[in-house]
Amino acid sequence: MSLKGIFTVIAKVRRDVFTEVARFAYEGEDYNKLEEIPYKIVPGEVAQIRESIFLERAIVGERIRLAMGLPLRKVNEHAPLSTGIDEHTVQNIIYKPPFVNIIKFACNSCPDNVYKTTDICRGCLARPCIEVCPKNAVSMVNGKSFIDQEKCIKCGRCKNVCPYSAIVKLERPCAVSCGMDAIKSDELGRATIDYDKCVSCGVCISSCPFGAIADKTQIFQLINEMKTGNKVIAEIAPAFAGQFGPKVTPEKLKAALLELGFFDVVEVAIGADLCTIEEAEDYLAKVPEKLDFMATSCCPSWSVMAKKQFPEFKENISMAMTPMVFTARFIKQRYEDSKVVFIGPCVSKKLEATRKSVKSHVDYVLTFEEVMGMFEAKGIKLEEMEPATNFNYGTGAGRGFAVSGGVASAVVDVIKKIDPDREVPIDKADGLKECRNMLLLAKAGKRNGYLLEGMACPGGCVAGTGTIQPVNKSTATINNYKKKAELQVANESKYAEVLANLDDSWYDDWDIEK
Repeated sequence: MSLKGIFTVIAKVRRDVFTEVARFAYEGEDYNKLEEIPYKIVPGEVAQIRESIFLERAIVGERIRLAMGLPLRKVNEHAPLSTGIDEHTVQNIIYKPPFVNIIKFACNSCPDNVYKTTDICRGCLARPCIEVCPKNAVSMVNGKSFIDQEKCIKCGRCKNVCPYSAIVKLERPCAVSCGMDAIKSDELGRATIDYDKCVSCGVCISSCPFGAIADKTQIFQLINEMKTGNKVIAEIAPAFAGQFGPKVTPEKLKAALLELGFFDVVEVAIGADLCTIEEAEDYLAKVPEKLDFMATSCCPSWSVMAKKQFPEFKENISMAMTPMVFTARFIKQRYEDSKVVFIGPCVSKKLEATRKSVKSHVDYVLTFEEVMGMFEAKGIKLEEMEPATNFNYGTGAGRGFAVSGGVASAVVDVIKKIDPDREVPIDKADGLKECRNMLLLAKAGKRNGYLLEGMACPGGCVAGTGTIQPVNKSTATINNYKKKAELQVANESKYAEVLANLDDSWYDDWDIEK
């Protein structure tokens, strides 16, 4: 179960860390002052959320390092917070995997796959839990059912027959949420990540109720980039609508981003439109003559999972660039000396940006949550901003990429425009476990001719780790924003011809503010 959308104490600490790291970057480079931040975030002498205030501050310290783009320190070695910071830190060189990290001493060593009897047990006379246990692991102790963990084989029969639902299965929340089965336990019972399996979806971050999992950020590096005076352009993902509050219109958000120091702001929905057109053309050209089915490409965690676990389907994943890359490439062609920052909802894009084919286009990746920290550090009141202009690039289809089903729907609409008689069956899955099940159906030959959409986050991009608002609320806002677009189908976009004609002629028509 995800905690996304609930403003818990963990969410507050995350926000405070992002804000203080941003403030530190804005105010100077006295790295000794990093040591003061944990005391600012966790003031006083008495612990508020953990058993020790020293533990609280130590965990905040590790979160600060990750927010600086630095790796975690070793628990058994002394090192100041600033260890590892040098001239390379501010040059975007240290930002590398793993992006998702477990702070070991914040982990509660949650029990995993354990059956236990709760106080709900009524000590009934039938005692079916005892009767069905194949290993005699269940007995009555002080009038209630008791499970001997040494004998228990985790079959779950006792749980299934209890008339009071008094027997529960305890599972590690982060492991349950992981669609790649990448989270196990170390020798001390703490969570550990198998990075050979991990696809950096970040779902585990939103699922850990102890705040033990966190991701690296580029807040520090980006702010230092801006301080050099370089031309930095923000491309903002479709899921942004409503993330910064109900009264913060897209135009106000653009004005706030310009106030932060961005040279311009571009809606990634235009790249989504181009991705849609290319995927529609791919489908028409390849299915079913060359491929049994085709799958969308915009979610990196989904596509990496598919290629890792179903290598035979490597060619079935569309080769179209993701909306992030499409948009970034066009920005770089328009402004050759610019730096591009993708602002979006998820950790997955951080991993995508490290690919050789991507990193020359996308220089930085920040989440909505991280950018909110920058706004707070600068004291920017988004609701009070005077609205900017020209923030209407994408079609309704491109904006709809943010919600589950939006990508497939956009592609089918374009296919219908090109070939009205073509029937395109679709299937979609959100959450990597569901995505895997969808591909298993494809492997069994039950999805021939289909267009498949996969999303790592349950609910789509609006449920990404770096989002701020509840998923249902965000979905409704996106759907409303989608309806307001002047054009609804992707191939109606004024940039559609860019795919067919990549010469300089499109520059003059691309109305990004100079």
